[in-house]
Amino acid sequence: MSGNGSNWFNREGLALLTDFYELTMMAGHLKDGRTEQRVSFDYFFRAMPSHTGFAVAAGLDCFLSYLESLRFSESDLAYLKSLGVFDDAFLAYLKDFRTRCVVRAVPEGTFVFPGEPVIQVEGPILDAQLIETALLNMVNHQTLIATKAARVCLAAESDPVLEFGLRRAHGPDGGLSASRACYIGGCASTSNVLAGKVYGIPVAGTHAHSWVMGFPSELEAFRAFARLYPEHCVLLVDTYDPVKSGIPNAIKVFCEMRAQGLQARPAVRLDSGDLAKLSKICYAMMRDAGLDDPLIVASNDLNEDLIADLKRQGARINAWGVGTQLITAYDAPALPGVYKLVAIETAKGWQSRMKVTSNIEKATDPGRKHLVRYYDADGHPLGDMLYLEGEPWQQSGVVEGRSRKNPHSERRLENAATAKPLLETVFKNGRRVLPQRDLAAIRDAALEQRNRFPEEYKRLRNPEIFRVLLSTRLGEMKDAMLMNPESAE
Repeated sequence: MSGNGSNWFNREGLALLTDFYELTMMAGHLKDGRTEQRVSFDYFFRAMPSHTGFAVAAGLDCFLSYLESLRFSESDLAYLKSLGVFDDAFLAYLKDFRTRCVVRAVPEGTFVFPGEPVIQVEGPILDAQLIETALLNMVNHQTLIATKAARVCLAAESDPVLEFGLRRAHGPDGGLSASRACYIGGCASTSNVLAGKVYGIPVAGTHAHSWVMGFPSELEAFRAFARLYPEHCVLLVDTYDPVKSGIPNAIKVFCEMRAQGLQARPAVRLDSGDLAKLSKICYAMMRDAGLDDPLIVASNDLNEDLIADLKRQGARINAWGVGTQLITAYDAPALPGVYKLVAIETAKGWQSRMKVTSNIEKATDPGRKHLVRYYDADGHPLGDMLYLEGEPWQQSGVVEGRSRKNPHSERRLENAATAKPLLETVFKNGRRVLPQRDLAAIRDAALEQRNRFPEEYKRLRNPEIFRVLLSTRLGEMKDAMLMNPESAE
């Protein structure tokens, strides 16, 4: 079973999931008669978490479900009235509010990089302003967690990663949304039963130390669990002493199961101690007892670096339960995603806008744009290019462009064999334009992306930086606007 969980975000009560200043700006635009002023915003992130060479786009489906159901209820309006800030005309406007924005986006599961417009919102300025906070909340979080999950799964190589993070997640939705993102990033299952129901993610788990401690002996606890769940019996062997009692007792139970004709794969979990050493001892003891191909699951505050190090030590672990450090993105708990105005429609057509600051890192890329990814002859990504809307883009060969940070500097992508535009229209006239994607299909797309990208971008430390360039025309415009922000086309 695999679902999409749209109903979780497609419900009354999320219209006020916004920052207060979004509403005050909306009210100001209404008073100024700007309800039909059309604008274009880009959502992008400025930087990767440390030592991370890629990000996995996630959260779009939840954002689109929110857009489809975006309504102000009577209780919402009553609350806003009670604040004493908004006049009756604004509250009347909100009562009949339905978003008129058009959304273009990179599909979920796509590998994306700093500075790229992952989502574009175009429409009336009041509409585009209101949805900023919800977009950032949903997409920043899920993209961050999907990226962390992909790194953990890369470290685990072909072993399954079991997401065990709910109890350490940042609240109920911090757990639910993160479980969804972990599955997109490559995790095989979750311990979160609600995520299993809502999103169709496979659920998995073993038992706690309290199960063992609740019986007169460890052996009795193991026998009881095996009797109840003979097809899904994973025994936690470190409640007391794993070498002297836990592993021998587990072996005894699995041998008894074999004698009864039960052929389920023998499986244990290690949750403390020297995991490399214990896993080797466990593997040898189980093989010596005639239990071939045992499943040895490890947990205990794991992350991608610890998993990679345990692999280096030759640990006999072949499944990984990862919780706190995955579900919270422990070492980088926020993605610096932003939502910036890039163009405004005037009587003469669309005019580009650009945030200019003394910090060149925060200067935005102006204008309505599209994003093209180039591939070599073997189908491996070479780099991405941002083009202005309506600008023709090159299909192959040597692709000339400009640096994003230094747009006067020429750059190029060489040996391009094919090209693919990444942004597609996903929302228009208050509804989704494309069929809702199955979560398993999104996960498959992310895994396919991971396989296509060269290894240098996937290193856990000091990865190669994937090239994101501006077209020559866009680079020239940005360079001119850095000197004179009012020089927009």
